[in-house]
Amino acid sequence: MEKVSRRIFLGMGAAATAYVAHHLWNQDAESSYAQQRQTGGVINVYSARHYDTDKALYSGFTQQTGIRVNIIEAEADALIERIRSEGSRTPADVLITVDAGRLWRAQEAGILQPIQSRVLNSVVPANLREPQGHWFGLSRRVRVLIYDKAKVNPNQLSTYEDLANPKWRRQILIRSSSNIYNQSLTGSLLAIHGAKKTEEWARGLVQNFARAPEGNDTAQIRACAAGVGSIAIANHYYLARLIASDKAEDRAVAEKVGLFFPNQRDRGAHVNICGAGVVAGAPNRQAAIRFLEYLVSPKAQEMFAMANFEYPVRSGVPLHPIVQQFGNFRGQNVNAAVFGRNNAEALRIMDRAGWR
Repeated sequence: MEKVSRRIFLGMGAAATAYVAHHLWNQDAESSYAQQRQTGGVINVYSARHYDTDKALYSGFTQQTGIRVNIIEAEADALIERIRSEGSRTPADVLITVDAGRLWRAQEAGILQPIQSRVLNSVVPANLREPQGHWFGLSRRVRVLIYDKAKVNPNQLSTYEDLANPKWRRQILIRSSSNIYNQSLTGSLLAIHGAKKTEEWARGLVQNFARAPEGNDTAQIRACAAGVGSIAIANHYYLARLIASDKAEDRAVAEKVGLFFPNQRDRGAHVNICGAGVVAGAPNRQAAIRFLEYLVSPKAQEMFAMANFEYPVRSGVPLHPIVQQFGNFRGQNVNAAVFGRNNAEALRIMDRAGWR
């Protein structure tokens, strides 16, 4: 789910290979909310979230509305290409994926339609939704610093920008530039600092790599705990998973590291999203909108928080106790659409900096 080919992300020419995780049933005609409640109905959701815990989200919607949810699971790029190739015949009603960069890519491919919903607009903060209503954040994911408690005092840490300081030479652990999370982080810095300063930062960061990028965010945390480097860049929930693991070796890794929210004295930490949009020409448009509104309801938002250690987009929803222990943080207020808009330039900068 988290790996994306740079060439695929930049261009839609090559067809991606999708895999189908569930059968797709025949479509019911679009109906009103009252008809859906009376006769059932169905929506077809193409999802790049591969969490078993999400099944409870979908069954909760069916119990509440009587509308069945059919799930097609695949990697995000494969789903985008599939919807695009299906064209006007697509059975897809909703696309769910992670990272605003991928949602922007789907929007640019013309496969999402703008919708208006007072519920979504009132619940989802403006910076976590596309301004015209093409997609909406469902949960928040914070890009944090994970540090070796034996080597780094958190008072030494400050900002993403400071990671390019020569004092961190051979200390930084991070995954490949092909990873969408890193592309979006670079895209956010591009929006703040411009191309020249962002490239200087990227070059300095590459000089500080402890090793050539490899593995996912969990691999960076493990390498940090093992002493390969002293600072890892990862999404917050990867550490939460290690803390909650039933494996002693995972918990031992988590014991060796701490979590730090960068840029708390200025713009705040980089916040990305898991989000969703209604597919252009969705056969069951009204049910699809209702589904998105359900996903930001208090009950569904609590399920996002408790099942996968994500931060809700809805205010007032309790956090998982492990995430709550990470403490309060200030998140940046830049609109997440910027990450996707800046993706192509961010990738060029990363390439020139030698970030592979």
